[in-house]
Amino acid sequence: MAHAIWSGSVNFGLVMIPVKLYTAVRDHSLHFNLLHAEDLGRIHNNRKCEACGKEVAWGDLVRGYEYEKGQYVTLTDEDLKKANVEATQSVDIVSFVDRSQIDPMLYDSSYYLAPEKKGRHAYALLREALTESGKVGIAKVVIRTRQHVASLEPHGDALVLELLHYADEIVGADALEIPHAEKPSAAEMRAARMLIDTMASDKFEPEEFKDTYTEDLMRLIEARAQHRQLPKGARRAPHPPSIVNLMDVLQKSLLATKKAPGVAKAHRRAAHHAPRKRAS
Repeated sequence: MAHAIWSGSVNFGLVMIPVKLYTAVRDHSLHFNLLHAEDLGRIHNNRKCEACGKEVAWGDLVRGYEYEKGQYVTLTDEDLKKANVEATQSVDIVSFVDRSQIDPMLYDSSYYLAPEKKGRHAYALLREALTESGKVGIAKVVIRTRQHVASLEPHGDALVLELLHYADEIVGADALEIPHAEKPSAAEMRAARMLIDTMASDKFEPEEFKDTYTEDLMRLIEARAQHRQLPKGARRAPHPPSIVNLMDVLQKSLLATKKAPGVAKAHRRAAHHAPRKRAS
């Protein structure tokens, strides 16, 4: 059974729904330990004090914030609790908005909210009301030691809490060299649109995408652990050539895509909308 990482309530208006919070995403990343190459001994991070050079036990550690170079203010767990007197075990909905109003870059991490037994009816009511209205709840919630802004959204039969970045956490693209008012030629636009149409799918199927790199790496690890011959890696795809003539590259991409399996139907649709030459 899944382990709840937080218990509290969803509050909107005077309605209070007791819920538990569960992680909605699994991390499949491989995690490695550092070893001594000579004897494969595990290397640990030692907690050494820069001032006296001694190793420090966990019980002797305190949190410190460097407010000036080399100058620290220390904080205890009690200080952190006092810093936010409004930190309660609740998801407090402050407004409802259309989901389209939330910039996708603001989304951070997803959690399931599951109701306690006595809150099942109110939970279902909120879920159905959100679904029918097309709205999502914007809420404040404190998890562990941090306050978050979040959206509360229906996902099938479940309510999902999407933690959001704060607006000032998003780095602007102003400092990047991005073309602003560059007008492609009509021929380039036609070719690019045809390529998009040829590669278009009716819908996004996330199940079709797998982390093949991690799968290959695990096969290699298992083979090495069992002293078997290492599997041959797939041949690397050649690096695409540098763009010299954009139209050239677009046309070559179109030809390559037409030959790829599963795009014939999409290509016929693109060809139907392509501009026709006039008879001379």
